[in-house]
Amino acid sequence: MVISHRLKDRVVDWIITAFLILLALSTLLPLINTLAISLSDKAAVSGGLVKLIPVGFNLDSYDYIVQDGQFWRSFAISVERVVLGGLINFFIAVVTAFPLSRSTKDFPLRNICMWLMVAGMVLNVGMVPWYLTIHRYDLIDTIWALVLPTALPIWNVILLMNFFRNIPKELDEAARIDGATPWLLLWKIYLPTSLPALATITLFSVVGHWNSFFDGLILMNNPANYPLQTYIQQLVIAQRLTFSGAQAQLLGKLSNNTLNAAKLFIAMIPVLAIYPFLQNYFIRGIMLGAVKQ
Repeated sequence: MVISHRLKDRVVDWIITAFLILLALSTLLPLINTLAISLSDKAAVSGGLVKLIPVGFNLDSYDYIVQDGQFWRSFAISVERVVLGGLINFFIAVVTAFPLSRSTKDFPLRNICMWLMVAGMVLNVGMVPWYLTIHRYDLIDTIWALVLPTALPIWNVILLMNFFRNIPKELDEAARIDGATPWLLLWKIYLPTSLPALATITLFSVVGHWNSFFDGLILMNNPANYPLQTYIQQLVIAQRLTFSGAQAQLLGKLSNNTLNAAKLFIAMIPVLAIYPFLQNYFIRGIMLGAVKQ
């Protein structure tokens, strides 16, 4: 019986391991394929010969990207957007979640504010009022048009609020007895004990700002102000630029597929670089912040 039970446990472990390996491959293989296409020659990509290993290995796509000023300008705009938007999202989420995590005795308007926020998250007023509001504040074609409309991330606030509510009340009460003000409570008690939730909302904000492309397309009249993902979405090489000399010669070795794959792969690198450092915090923050006790 004992041997049979152990064998059953091993079989279950093998099945789970095999499933997780397949799941990991389903996310890794598209990345590997994109990298292989970016490192292959034009003929092999056009013929559909590239799978996971480059065919006709070359770095022509990356050589061209180094010379593509608009790509790096859009990259810099996205970095600026992530930094500004992430900081704004972080600050507003924290100062909003903290009072909402208090009881109605401490914050009498808590329930009203909470219902208004949930209504704002569920109900969508539409694109036209959204655009007209941004236009009326003269934000079109500025970096603020990309960061201010999403300044209050309601889902992040809910996660952080629930995390704050799970912090032991004894810490709160002890700090109050020692004369701590609400700001001191937030700074000295709640923030240091909420690193998993803070890392989670930071990751949500960073990935959301970095991957967003539609608002850049709508709110930027000048293509020179496109963030990176909007620029990549609009790639039509033959129509966007004219070439001469060495650039035209280099472009003749490339295809839309190889060049776009190289740009997509470079665009993935920042998120791929930061995610491993936040992964453990991210998992704990989701589990603790999504459950209300």
